[in-house]
Amino acid sequence: MNLDRRLWHQVARSRGLLLAAIGFGLLAGLLLIAQAYLLSQAINRVFLGRATLADITRLLGLLAAVIVGRALALGGAELAGHLLADRVKAALRERLLAHIVTLGPAYTRDERSGELAHTVTEGIEALHAYVSEYLPQLALAVLLPLTMLAVVFPLDLLSGVVLLLTAPMIPLLMILIGKAANWQSRRQWTQLSRMSAHFLDVLQGLPTLKIFGRSREQAATIAAVSEQFRDATMSVLRVAFLSAFVLEMLATISTAIIAVEIGLRLLYGRLDFDKALFILILAPEYYLPLRQLGARFHAGVSGVTAAARIFAVLETRPSDCAPPPAAAPQTIPAPPFDLRFEDVHYAYDDGDRPALNGLTLHIPAGQTVALVGPSGAGKSTVAHLLLRFLAPTAGRITVNGRDLCDLPADQWRGQIAWVPQWPYLFDGTVADNIRLGRPDASPDAVIQAAQQAGADGFIRALPDGYDTHIGERGARLSGGQAQRLALARAFLRDAPLVILDEATANLDPETEASILAALEALRRGRTVLVIAHRLHTLRNADQIAVLATGRVVEYGPPAALSAQSGPYRQLLLAVEGNQ
Repeated sequence: MNLDRRLWHQVARSRGLLLAAIGFGLLAGLLLIAQAYLLSQAINRVFLGRATLADITRLLGLLAAVIVGRALALGGAELAGHLLADRVKAALRERLLAHIVTLGPAYTRDERSGELAHTVTEGIEALHAYVSEYLPQLALAVLLPLTMLAVVFPLDLLSGVVLLLTAPMIPLLMILIGKAANWQSRRQWTQLSRMSAHFLDVLQGLPTLKIFGRSREQAATIAAVSEQFRDATMSVLRVAFLSAFVLEMLATISTAIIAVEIGLRLLYGRLDFDKALFILILAPEYYLPLRQLGARFHAGVSGVTAAARIFAVLETRPSDCAPPPAAAPQTIPAPPFDLRFEDVHYAYDDGDRPALNGLTLHIPAGQTVALVGPSGAGKSTVAHLLLRFLAPTAGRITVNGRDLCDLPADQWRGQIAWVPQWPYLFDGTVADNIRLGRPDASPDAVIQAAQQAGADGFIRALPDGYDTHIGERGARLSGGQAQRLALARAFLRDAPLVILDEATANLDPETEASILAALEALRRGRTVLVIAHRLHTLRNADQIAVLATGRVVEYGPPAALSAQSGPYRQLLLAVEGNQ
């Protein structure tokens, strides 16, 4: 869909404010015509009719009232435009954030956080000038000149023809300059997005850069990227200033043509003075809406460029399942969950990078199944499919016999406790981060979950205990402490399905032993999927599935697999040989 049409569709939801902005602008234009007429009449009566101040007092009073009314109309148009822009920005930002959440990690992991954050913040804000100024002016640039022509033609046909013929030159010039401005603005926006993304990446990786002594090199890189952005910005400003000069010059020349033809006919007595003065006062105002359109186009062109990126994100289709049929039950089966993967296929990069190739796997209700295999075998893809971050390209996943894609995604995720290998901690208190597992949990429940995860001890040693702010990504915590907070979330959630992606990673042996004991309590009565990278954590698994090239090549209890000479046995021997 054309970009302008998509923006119009978004603005159309607040069409009342848009019509108000256009209506107030049109009213200001009508009052401007009245102002020009009253002013020309007053001057004509004083200059030719020898009228005194008392004779034109009423006329001046009307003129003052018109000026005040025009000022109020312009203020109303500006206010309506700003309210329209604020409403469109708020709706678009809410829609964009919700869609990014819907796209999930399958989308965001391939994007740069700084660029996405820049799109959500500065990208949305860049639409303000476009919506509040350019869109209403687009309508006024048509309505006001036509209204003035309707007034001028009955008074003086020749002046009307001159105005009609000279007006199209300004839009034609705007089109030619606009192409260059669009290209320069896209280049500027790209440079700004890259700079934002790179700057955030450098800030997040600053400790690592300092450790390896590479921080000064990054300072030079940031300086180079900033210089590229400066050059792009100056290119946009050059085009904007050049176009403003050309538009002003063209409008001035057109007004001069009107003045010359009116002056000559007035000199030879072929035109009345009051009509000539009225048209002469009105002529500059006739070109003003077109000049303002050009100026406001440059003010909003960055918004159009940003909108291209915004709608590109909004039109990205989620990797999750298609909406279930209306007849599908909208409830989740009762736990415990019996999960089956039936000939499931999935490929990344639009099918260019296969991850699962006919995976068939059974995760019995109430049992713990561990996935093992080399890197790239498809273990994380299995977890993401269960979390509904991805959807199978072929085959299906069932929950107690029902297709997973027929279940409401939000309700299904509410039945899962997920502990990733690298958990994300937010810039808040320890309690807030644990309570992410269940936002309505009481303080006692939070403390109990932390105790189960072996985190209570180090939390109480923090300066403010559970009210300690831990910084973005848990900057004030060690890797093992962050892992235990993620485990506490899982304990607090108390979900019937638990997915553990090497939940004991980054832990010392003593803490790992306590966590493994806690996990033993956590998995009772629940269906558990463990993605294992270290084989010694699998001793309590009921079943082990060995994955290779996107399919299960071996499946069974740990003792039975270790006694066979299959892939699992080879993995064990490889681990023992490295110890």
